Amino acid sequence: MPSQHMLPKGKRGKTVKHEYRAQRTLAQEREALRRAEGLPEEDLPRANRSSSPASEDEWAQGTQPPTRTSGLVVSGPSAHRHPPEQEQKAQPRYPAPVAAQPQQPEIQPIELPAGQNPNSADGTLRFAAEPAALGLRLDVYLARALPETSRARVVLLIEAGQVLVDGRPARAKQKLKGGESIQIQGEARPTPLRATPEEIPLTILYEDQDLAVVNKPAGMMVHAGTGSAEHNRGTLVNALLHHLGAADGLSRVGGDLRPGIVHRLDKQTSGLLVVAKNDATHRKLAEMFSGRQMRKTYLALVHGEVKGKEGTIQLPISRDLLRRTRMTTRRADGRSAVSHWRVLERVNGGYGRFTLLEVRIETGRTHQIRVHLQAMGHPVVGDTLYGAPRRIRWIPLAGSATGRSTGPGDGGPGELALERNFLHAAELEFAHPKTGKPLILRAELPEELHRLLRRLGAA
Repeated sequence: MPSQHMLPKGKRGKTVKHEYRAQRTLAQEREALRRAEGLPEEDLPRANRSSSPASEDEWAQGTQPPTRTSGLVVSGPSAHRHPPEQEQKAQPRYPAPVAAQPQQPEIQPIELPAGQNPNSADGTLRFAAEPAALGLRLDVYLARALPETSRARVVLLIEAGQVLVDGRPARAKQKLKGGESIQIQGEARPTPLRATPEEIPLTILYEDQDLAVVNKPAGMMVHAGTGSAEHNRGTLVNALLHHLGAADGLSRVGGDLRPGIVHRLDKQTSGLLVVAKNDATHRKLAEMFSGRQMRKTYLALVHGEVKGKEGTIQLPISRDLLRRTRMTTRRADGRSAVSHWRVLERVNGGYGRFTLLEVRIETGRTHQIRVHLQAMGHPVVGDTLYGAPRRIRWIPLAGSATGRSTGPGDGGPGELALERNFLHAAELEFAHPKTGKPLILRAELPEELHRLLRRLGAA
């Protein structure tokens, strides 16, 4: 990476900070991947690039399909292409710094006497914590001392009150001093989780004996996770069990926590979702999704003015190694993902520039539309996870006062706030899995999104 002073004359006033930041981010992700897989730097997988990339003229004339090469593709009167992110061609001059890891004390496995088994329902295991346990958390020490018992099981035992330290109920995070008397009673038995019916308002747009299509509101999770049963409340599954029948109204292919669920929407995304009522329909719908026979169209409002009228984004998506709640397009080992977009409306007012897009996806990767639009440099409004601001501030003209008042709940003078993503699954088109009849379902834009559009356009 050249320094600012190595640039040609006439360009030395140009900042190169963004280039350094991009290279630093790539280096950090490559280093994290190397550590996770235990590979040396030279063995890391390289991004797949076309051996003979199309020229700009070929892209402009449409002689080569845009989906053959990963990257951002824009078509229209100005027909130009954003090239894919460049891979690092040279190895870093110096290896990334690695923090020194404190040496972990070696914990000897407990030798179980005859008849004493921590996974036995009728046995109690008694032993003393060894001196090497000094400073360790109880759950960490037990997971090392009992290699046949997983740490998840250890935590279940502690939370159920089946672990005593010096005769008192223990806590998973309590620190040991070494020499404590530890008792483990019985077996770790997790409470089986099942979704239960709840009377929650639900909009069903289509229903027959095989399937239903519902309009999920923003803020509702599709189904609960595998954690505590206390979190299994207020989900779409709970509402479906109430409206469609808890006994045999939904398919069971997805298990007891996800009956009828064939595909999902993010919690803060609203719109259409198809539900299977029996196992045969569930399997057929799943095949249609994997075979790209379902046409899914979304509406998204993004920050900034998107160049061109329509285009395609084909960038692989994988888990971000540094921030596990995010997805990223920067890793070479991601799963293929294709999104097509078209401009519906451009908004230019006192709050800045925005673009309303229609997005059709060929694949259904986690956070696909959100991470693809962020890769274009246009995050979805309200999507703070991928770079959108929490509040949209009024931008007054130079030399003038704002002269604007805000309504209640806007978060302050001259500010707008959206407590969800401006992303809505507006249309779902597919052939009925049993009859073959074409189905086209549409869901209107929710009122809170309509209201924000009006505010942005009227400003």
